[in-house]
Amino acid sequence: MTLFYSLNFLMLGFILGSFFNVVGLRLPKGILFKDERSYCPRCYHSLRWFELIPLMSYVLQRGKCRHCQKCISPLYPIMETVSGIMFVFCYSLIGFQVELFLALALISLFHIILVSDFVYMIIPNKLLLMFFALFILYRLFIPLEPWWNALLGGFIGIALTAAIILICNGGMGGGDMKLFGLIGFVLGWKLLFLTFFLSTLTGALMSSVLLMAGVIKRDQPFPFGPIIALSAVLSFFSGDIIIEWYVQTFF
Repeated sequence: MTLFYSLNFLMLGFILGSFFNVVGLRLPKGILFKDERSYCPRCYHSLRWFELIPLMSYVLQRGKCRHCQKCISPLYPIMETVSGIMFVFCYSLIGFQVELFLALALISLFHIILVSDFVYMIIPNKLLLMFFALFILYRLFIPLEPWWNALLGGFIGIALTAAIILICNGGMGGGDMKLFGLIGFVLGWKLLFLTFFLSTLTGALMSSVLLMAGVIKRDQPFPFGPIIALSAVLSFFSGDIIIEWYVQTFF
């Protein structure tokens, strides 16, 4: 039965991952789903159902559009695969518990953020507001201990990032600030600080490598949302272990 459920969560991750790709690409541009069907971004040809099967369509079409023969971005199959793997990972680690809903919701949010911030360097406000409302409902029924941990985490996430933006005259964007606030509300202040530390450390290392490799210039911004999202996932699943190791090692 475990294998059966794992395969179902894998397929669910593939299907929802395909949808999250579309959300991440359309939401920043204000394109409504009811107005336009899925189309090739190169030739704008409306895609048929058999061209929209997650992963399989990309493989069968050899990564090219059937109509214009232009290459399809590998971002689509990569993110669909990641989503499927993460859905299985969440189920395998948590099982059928209430926390599984929170884990899958976070993975879904971070998937969309990865796509939108990577492509447009934008974290849509509508996306954050929608998930924030979802997380508020979750925390009403499953509060952190103590209950004010969520409020303190959200406040610190926004205040800390806002202070950095003001002092450094940039460095982070308003979307990053709101995302840290949301993460603080969901995970609490301790895991927020861990997420902040991991993301800033990773961001500094990545920017240094990209600068030395000549990929980006010194004043050129790069998407920070994906780094925050990945750090938050690590904090969510392993934060308590990391904090305990740190305390035992240095204190």
